[in-house]
Amino acid sequence: MNNWVTEELKTADLGDKRLNKRLTFIVEGLASKPDKTVPQTFEEASQAQAVYEFWSNPHVKPSQIIAAHRDATLLRIKGHSIILVIQDTTDLEFASLATRRGLGEISKQGVEGIKVHNVLSVTTDGVPLGLIKQIAWVRKKTRKGKGYEERKRKIEEKESYRWLESFRETQELVPPEMEVVTVCDREGDIFELLASPRREGAHLLIRAAQNRNVKTSTEQGEIQKLFTLLKSQEVVGEIVLDLQKTPRRKARKATIQVKYATVTLQVPSNKPPLKHNEPVEVAAILAEEINPPPKEQKVSWLLLTTLPLNNVSDAFTYLKWYSLRWLIERYHYVLKSGCKIEELQLETGERLLRALACYSIVAWRLLWLTYTSRLDPHQPATVALEEEEWQSLYVKIHNKLELPREIPTIYQCVRWIARLGGFLARKGDGEPGVMTLWRGWQRLMDYVAMWKFMVAMVNELECDKDKDIEMKKENRNKICD
Repeated sequence: MNNWVTEELKTADLGDKRLNKRLTFIVEGLASKPDKTVPQTFEEASQAQAVYEFWSNPHVKPSQIIAAHRDATLLRIKGHSIILVIQDTTDLEFASLATRRGLGEISKQGVEGIKVHNVLSVTTDGVPLGLIKQIAWVRKKTRKGKGYEERKRKIEEKESYRWLESFRETQELVPPEMEVVTVCDREGDIFELLASPRREGAHLLIRAAQNRNVKTSTEQGEIQKLFTLLKSQEVVGEIVLDLQKTPRRKARKATIQVKYATVTLQVPSNKPPLKHNEPVEVAAILAEEINPPPKEQKVSWLLLTTLPLNNVSDAFTYLKWYSLRWLIERYHYVLKSGCKIEELQLETGERLLRALACYSIVAWRLLWLTYTSRLDPHQPATVALEEEEWQSLYVKIHNKLELPREIPTIYQCVRWIARLGGFLARKGDGEPGVMTLWRGWQRLMDYVAMWKFMVAMVNELECDKDKDIEMKKENRNKICD
């Protein structure tokens, strides 16, 4: 455990070596017991107090904590020719406390909290590699009836600018030789984002929300509505997509019919005349599920992309990439339900933002462990587990002290951890989920602590035994002399 945290935070620069060391200590503790309270995780009162003081320190910037994780993420993406970067916003809701201050409005009316926009890098086969950026802010209270004035403001003055800012920084941070595809849900359907300058190899893949005015080259410049135009296209193929479980649906395989067309998005009439606010040519892909299960809402996606779309095979690839967008939802789920960040009793928004940065690293680690074990199962357990972790796990599962000659694979160990969390591994059970692994991890940490104690005791006994033998040798030599 300690090694991965140290490696993850090795570029941390909080302006003081003691603060850097304290950050590593905190993340190590949170990673071992992420769903526990601070006093439960750090049992010594002085340690718990040190955590609270760190989160209260105005000299510690949350962005500095995320920056260290970002540096490690950028190292992990090297070696990949294409990387997906998924953007999404979530709300953190906190209970009202008489002493709590520094929170703001969120989407849920009458509730205070923090808005968080995360930018998660993912491989094209679905392994989450870490955050590229995190923007967290406290929304100011707005007066009613200001909606129209809000829409007239420049994009740089709106909250939605976070999508453009994150896209720009992603292009700057990801090495230029790599192709990077920014994936967004309907909230990211912003004309200024689609019209943003892009470096070579940087692309957008966005689910459309606005029924925009478009033109096509085959319609003599006639203006049509986006959704109407795509509906009128011929079906070019079918694909079966694996839909993952969400709060709104069960996991299932969906048969998808695909249509596509190249369109030119017209500049919305309410946009100011900026130099890059010109019509934008994109590929549009309509994906509609056929014969969905009873009582299940059918899949219907209309995607806009700046990626080249030459044939139906390209469309299938982009649909698979978009289907990986749900990984960021799982990330937010782990952050809230696994780390229980919304249950923190910290009294100010500033302290919560520093705690969020620490927990964000822990949440990514578990998500990575879950999916790397599925997609690259033959790696040795040591890619993710320390020696005492896989050894204590093996002993517990097999109920014997004899260790194997070869190190188990990461896939084997992850399923053993899941068994500790209640996974039955029956035929048809599929792969264990993130929360099952989360529960198993908590139990494993208890076994690791016991394992370390036993190893220390054995080593001490061996040391005493060696000393005893040495003393006997010395006494025998004295007698002989």
